[in-house]
Amino acid sequence: MASDITALVHAAGAGDRAALKTLFATVYEEIKRLAHRQLVSDRQPTLDTTGLVHEAYLKLVQPEALVLRDRAHFFAIASKAMRQIVIDHARRRSASKRGGDVAHVITHSEMAANDSLDPETLTRLDSALSQLQELEPRLAELVEMRFFAGLSVEQIAQLRDVATRTVIRDWRRARAYLFDAVRTAQA
Repeated sequence: MASDITALVHAAGAGDRAALKTLFATVYEEIKRLAHRQLVSDRQPTLDTTGLVHEAYLKLVQPEALVLRDRAHFFAIASKAMRQIVIDHARRRSASKRGGDVAHVITHSEMAANDSLDPETLTRLDSALSQLQELEPRLAELVEMRFFAGLSVEQIAQLRDVATRTVIRDWRRARAYLFDAVRTAQA
């Protein structure tokens, strides 16, 4: 199965639109589970799981946006697409609720569980993640895969073909950076 997905990724990366459709159909349920995990903590959903998956697909099928190297890269791009969609929705919700500006610092446990993040905190997290992207792109991609797509440490290690302890070490570094950046942005 993984080799089939890899072959589809390579074909889609080479511009084969049919391969991209087949790839997306093949991993649809997995991406839907990731999207559901992302949205499960939203107390006032403005986007459902299927909507998130379909919006991510629309981002992925833009020819200029899709250059795929391998299976890990595909999931990284899908994670990034979901991040952008969730953050855009959070910004719109936040803009409509201006005035409810209660201070909130993102905690390590919230990041790990992706629970109870309000739109303001998600927006600060996105800004901090953009800063991390400039400093350490590999760590930023890890956060997108772990936090926004809900992949486990083991899944990421397998996708990246690295040891689990490497992913754990990078995850700690990324969380510490984002914790400080979000806390500083709030102050």
